[in-house]
Amino acid sequence: MVEDRYVGVAYRDGSWLAVTFTEAGYEETTVFDGIGDCWAAYEEAARLILVDVPIGLVESGDPVRRCDALARDLLGPRRGAVFDPPVREATRKRRYSAANRVHERKADAALSAAAFERSDAIAMCDELLAEVPEAAAVVRSAHPELCFRAFAGAPLEHDTTTAAGYAERMRTLAGRDRDAPPVVQKVAEATAGHAVPVAAVLDAVVLAYTAAPGGGELRTLPAEAPTDGSGRPMELVYRAGAPLVG
Repeated sequence: MVEDRYVGVAYRDGSWLAVTFTEAGYEETTVFDGIGDCWAAYEEAARLILVDVPIGLVESGDPVRRCDALARDLLGPRRGAVFDPPVREATRKRRYSAANRVHERKADAALSAAAFERSDAIAMCDELLAEVPEAAAVVRSAHPELCFRAFAGAPLEHDTTTAAGYAERMRTLAGRDRDAPPVVQKVAEATAGHAVPVAAVLDAVVLAYTAAPGGGELRTLPAEAPTDGSGRPMELVYRAGAPLVG
């Protein structure tokens, strides 16, 4: 029998960092070139793959998804880490000027640089779920800052790229699992030779801990998630003993 896998995936600059847990704990780290490669590697065994990429996209109209607005309310000083993703058509544009024109036309709002930088990843996930419908039950969206917030029990104070932010997140992970610090070290060592920043390591690890069975329940923002025009939920997954309240 194939053992169940629980995977956290962080996207950075064309690389997809996947951290895999089983029910026994940390198993492996892999860097993929695309989310499709990640799916192909784990489709037989993965019970849940959490990606730090928005799933469930606005076609036109108000570009603010409720899950993102709720997350910002919960994150306090870290609210700026959550951006409103481009409308679906804009994710297919390779130049900011073209993507912004589409976004302004369909959403009557300017497209942020942060959102455009993630367009390729968003489009890749969107295309995977369109081409492989069975992946939709396994590949779901989560925001690392929300996952850290849920584990910490309070909003974090510092940016993840700072020394204070690193320490804050390591304390949060250690509070979740005393073996988390060596897990982070193993994941970092496994990325040698790849342009993967430390912040992405922390993000992938917290997503993997969120995906894996453990204390608390798997929950979503909002609790009853609306779906987009393709039937995909506009949600952010987190794990907590009780629903997060802003």
